[in-house]
Amino acid sequence: MNDQSIKKFRFGSPFETKSTVKSIPEEKGSPSFVDITADGKTISYRLGKNDKVYGMGEAVRGINKRGWIYETYCSDDPMHTETKRSLYGAHPFVIVDGESVFGIFVDYPERIVFDIGYSNVDMLSVTVGMPDYDLYVITGETPLDVVRRFRELIGKSYIPPFWAFGFQQSRWSYATSSSVRAVIDGYRKNGFPLDAVYLDIDYMEDFKDFTVNSDRFPDFERFVSEVGKENIHLVPIIDAGVKIEEGYDIYEQGRDNGYFCKDKYGNDFVAAVWPGKVCFPDFLNSRAAEWFGMNYKRLTDAGIDGFWNDMNEPAIFYSQAGLDNAIDKIASLKGKNLGIYDFFNLKDTVQGLSNSASDYSAIYHNADGERVCHDRVHNLYGYAMTKSASDAFRRIAPDKNILMFSRASYIGMHRFSGIWMGDNQSWWSHLKLNLQMLPSLNMCGFLYTGADMVGFGDNCTEELALRWLALGIFNPLMRNHAAIGTRDQEFYQFKDREAFRSLLRLRYALIPYLYSEFIRAAEENDMMFKPLAFEFRGDRFAEAVEDQLMVGSNIMIAPVYEPNALGRSVYIPEDMLAVRFRSEDDFTVSEVSQGHRFFEIPGNEVLVFIRKGRALPLVRSADCTKKLDLSTLYFIGEPSDGFTFTLCTEQGVRGGESVIAKTVFTFSGQTDPEKKIFRAAKQ
Repeated sequence: MNDQSIKKFRFGSPFETKSTVKSIPEEKGSPSFVDITADGKTISYRLGKNDKVYGMGEAVRGINKRGWIYETYCSDDPMHTETKRSLYGAHPFVIVDGESVFGIFVDYPERIVFDIGYSNVDMLSVTVGMPDYDLYVITGETPLDVVRRFRELIGKSYIPPFWAFGFQQSRWSYATSSSVRAVIDGYRKNGFPLDAVYLDIDYMEDFKDFTVNSDRFPDFERFVSEVGKENIHLVPIIDAGVKIEEGYDIYEQGRDNGYFCKDKYGNDFVAAVWPGKVCFPDFLNSRAAEWFGMNYKRLTDAGIDGFWNDMNEPAIFYSQAGLDNAIDKIASLKGKNLGIYDFFNLKDTVQGLSNSASDYSAIYHNADGERVCHDRVHNLYGYAMTKSASDAFRRIAPDKNILMFSRASYIGMHRFSGIWMGDNQSWWSHLKLNLQMLPSLNMCGFLYTGADMVGFGDNCTEELALRWLALGIFNPLMRNHAAIGTRDQEFYQFKDREAFRSLLRLRYALIPYLYSEFIRAAEENDMMFKPLAFEFRGDRFAEAVEDQLMVGSNIMIAPVYEPNALGRSVYIPEDMLAVRFRSEDDFTVSEVSQGHRFFEIPGNEVLVFIRKGRALPLVRSADCTKKLDLSTLYFIGEPSDGFTFTLCTEQGVRGGESVIAKTVFTFSGQTDPEKKIFRAAKQ
């Protein structure tokens, strides 16, 4: 990397986030091409008329972020409308693509406001609360150059176990072993592949972390073993709040050793989440983090090899002070005739109980001897919780690569886990948002990611479920997750089972390509999902496309994301092969020339575009990843001279990380000219 491609400017006394892994010397002064106010709180850049702005990781709106105002502040808010400014993750990295191409990373774990042409259409303004941050400026010839240099700065991305590329089914909640068994049987008996079933909060004893309800899951270890023999992994949830209960050893250990966050008086900070009143582990205290992480051993000893960390913004339902204030206000209004403003004030009081700014300001951390108000480090909480688990896994299960992903995140957490895109809704707009978040998260290092297919909240339709599956088969994290009280949305519950079964089996046929491209992106600091603008520079139509993605090096996807659609218009940036899949075995291939084209796409089909001279490898599907025969690859495409494909496979685990084997395939002969199928030989 060019020593001048990344420059670091320090302002004030930043809190050490450990988001970066590469040491960059500090520059004097400030960057020459941005304006920084005298107090250091605002960084501004005048945008050209056609400049595009990318990045922001987990955020609403399109791939080009210009025209809105965003905040990096981990927020427990499932209603992801396009007016929201912050979601569960905080990823303060943007790329400006215009006459100048550069990236800005503001390493500051408090709230940051990115005004990207909202207040002034020509200005990018980044504002912090206090001038205590590290500013990194990354330059490159193209946005992809900037991404690669930024990713080198922040470190290699987490690689999950191979089985985590299989399909995973979740719901709040499969609350008993028999309900889990029913889900497994529903998929298996109907010929649907499946690799994992999730355990949401009801598997616990009274919502207590690291416990299992023995009435609902009698002989839990035996049950884990039984389903494991059927190649099903159970993935339990772990929440941030620890229930306050005498006799609960996790709580007593945290209390007695001073491992919980404090209030301003030095007492354990108390708030409420699922179990009622809880304390929050102080993950910025290295001893507390190690203690909490080692408690995952209670479940890994039972055979668990995957987890999802949740509610770690941290989410707060209410604090005692906030609840008392609300109750007093309600009592004072009893019998009164409330006008509009009094009523609105009452509503705001009750609705403001959750995740209130005053509650976060009342939390204090012991960051290894330094007393720190939570406001200064809010965006690090979920990151630190997940890192504590990752660090522990290398000690307690060095012979396993544990699946881990989190809801809250900050830049740097990508080294330790993946993330999912949060508690979304069964909305068509969220299907499109799933598509557009993929490249933005890849820019920030989060490669193992995906949205809750079909939507977590609200009730889905069969049409939405099928269209979402057509995109979901390309998400590295492929999970169907639904909220309590919503309709059953396991894929075998829908009428057109054959269509769902065919598309789900197609996912398994695609895994060799998806996994191999994922590994390549992780090793080369590349993106698995790219906007067309990154790949086809200078093509003004490609640069305007926001609803198509390059997936890996060889293919492009263009999902349907609107209801009752006959198909959709697709921009073909160069001559390609269009592969229309009805199943892994039933597909047709046609040549399509560069330009705008309309394609009819029935709900039971997936359209994939293969670049000329390249190919898409597939394998015969199976009912789980373990049964995939990766020695039987076949390829669709028209390979150019010297075509190769590097197949990546997981050959074992060392130090808690997958050992990756690579096999190079070269063209060896056409077998079906009409379908463009060819053989490839191992090099």
